[in-house]
Amino acid sequence: MKYEEIIDELKKKIYKPIYFLSGEEPYFIDKITDFIAEHVLSESEKSFNQTILYGKDLKVEDVDNAARRFPMMSNHQVIIVKEAQNLKNIENLVYYAENPLKSTILVINYKYKTLDKRKKIYKAVEKNGILLETKKLYDNQVPDWISGYLRSDNYKIEPVASLLLVEFLGNDLSKISNELDKLKISLSSGSVISTKHIEDNIGISKDYSNFELQNAIRQKDVLKANRIALHFGQNQKDNPIVLTINSLFFFFSKVLVYHYLPNKEPKNAASVLKINPFFLKDYESSAKNYPKAKVVQIISLLREYDMKSKGYGNISADAGELLKELIYKIIH
Repeated sequence: MKYEEIIDELKKKIYKPIYFLSGEEPYFIDKITDFIAEHVLSESEKSFNQTILYGKDLKVEDVDNAARRFPMMSNHQVIIVKEAQNLKNIENLVYYAENPLKSTILVINYKYKTLDKRKKIYKAVEKNGILLETKKLYDNQVPDWISGYLRSDNYKIEPVASLLLVEFLGNDLSKISNELDKLKISLSSGSVISTKHIEDNIGISKDYSNFELQNAIRQKDVLKANRIALHFGQNQKDNPIVLTINSLFFFFSKVLVYHYLPNKEPKNAASVLKINPFFLKDYESSAKNYPKAKVVQIISLLREYDMKSKGYGNISADAGELLKELIYKIIH
């Protein structure tokens, strides 16, 4: 089942005996775990019927024994096993999973790993409970996730502001949701979150970002591009050149795709490029400023300077000097 489907069932008080929550993205695992911990039992029921265990301190037999207990003065007991990826021989839980107690809600919090589908425990949980396997979102998927996250609480976000968050926080959904939650406290319901809100409340500067560098290069604004490059060179820890080159590589790769699109109608172009239609004008203007042959040359330059930034063919230039040199060659 998908995360949204599981949460929807839980809100309707439809419970399953086992929730095996696994995979690369801990955010969804933690949200389901927290929802069960907070909402299944009343505060008075939790004292006797809610137990939190940690995988590194347990044996499978301990989980089995806890799950087989009956609830006291309640319809359910909740057993949450955190850090279950540290639990040895978890496959041996199959004996419980094949015949789980219906009054127990067993939550297995199994981060950064997944169950082997060939194992009996996988089939047993699939039959008698809920299996969730989470995957990390790609960076280009995160803006849509941000919009959906805010929409559920009646907020919106400007596309540029969303990209700014992704650039600085990556695809770490826990960090992003924490920052958005702080913003929501200071804004009224129905607000549209802008880059200014992010700059004022989160401390992320739009002026010195890969997105703004990309815009400066796109517009051939030499002064602005060099100012950003100077800032990056002076703050290399917060602005690693590898990420900057990667950002430019993906941008110009899409510009090249745009050049060769037989159908440049906005809806089709945005779909092929996998971008928000709001940003299509950036690719249109870049295609005008940078012909096909130049874009191919830029992509070659980006690969060359990526190698130089890692020490290949570069004797003494630091990251800041390399970036200024690269920007000069791209624009001219």
